[in-house]
Formats: sequence, structure tokens, C-alpha cells
Amino acid sequence: MLLQILTRTPPWVFVLFAALLFFGALQSRTRQIGLARVAILPVVLIGLSLSGIWSTFGGDASAIAAWLAAVAAAVLLNRLAKWPRKVAYTAATRSFLVEGSWTPLAAMMILFFMRYAVAVSLAMHPELRSAPWLAPGISFAYGLMTGAFLARALRILASAKFMEARS
Repeated sequence: MLLQILTRTPPWVFVLFAALLFFGALQSRTRQIGLARVAILPVVLIGLSLSGIWSTFGGDASAIAAWLAAVAAAVLLNRLAKWPRKVAYTAATRSFLVEGSWTPLAAMMILFFMRYAVAVSLAMHPELRSAPWLAPGISFAYGLMTGAFLARALRILASAKFMEARS
């Protein structure tokens, strides 16, 4: 059955998986990044997350509300977790030194496999689509993962404000 699932998976899914692995592995190194690179990952993941909700559940209000609530929860939780821990802003180059971590790769893989599992499950059992818990539950999970990346970007950007205020 697994072989049948994999052979029916569109080729672009494997390309997306490889791209996420590559970009997730890049996150493991401490590196200097500019503002655009801080913003691009959460923007892309927000787009993918919302497109996943829209393509699966349409404009279901409970799905959108659950997603928004989860994004907000992730941002608030990161105020406690303080991820990433080590960030430094250099005003001269307008760039950020961000500590490397494997956490982004793990979060990307969770989001990818969650979305893949939902697509496969709904293809095999379309009747699940009418379960009242499915749209808000899945959307909440997507929102948590996406919100983690938004929270990370906001924390990195906040380091610039903190450094500029100290100057």
C-alpha cells in the first residue's frame, strides 16, 4: 500500500520535500542574513499553509479561525521560548547573525508530513472531509507550525530594534 501511495504522489511533492530538506539544513548553521531572508521563510510557509487549508477545506470559517488562533498562540509561546536564542544585529551591514538550529528543519518536516498525511487520508477516505473536527483541528496544527516561523522572524527583527534603541 505504501508503494501505491508513493507512486500516485505527484512529482512536485518530491521536489518540494527536497527543497525543504535543503533549506532546513541551511538553518542549522550560524549565519549572517539580511532582512529579506528573515522574512521569506515565514511568508512562504504562511502561503503554503493557507493554500493547504483553502484547497482542502475551502473557505471554512472554523478552519481559518483555528489557523489564526494557532498562529497567535505560537507567537505568544515564542515570547517565553525565545527562539532563536542567540541573535545579533549589525547596523552597519543591516544584517542579523542568527545561531544555527535544527529546529526549523524539524518544524518544516512536521508541516510537510502533516500536509501529506492529510492529503493521502482524504484521498483514501473522502468521507473524513465531513467530520466536524477535521477542518479546525488540521488548521490549528498548520497554524502552530507556521506561527513558529513567524514568531522566529519577529524575534530576529526585534533584535534590530533592541540594538538600535541601545545606540
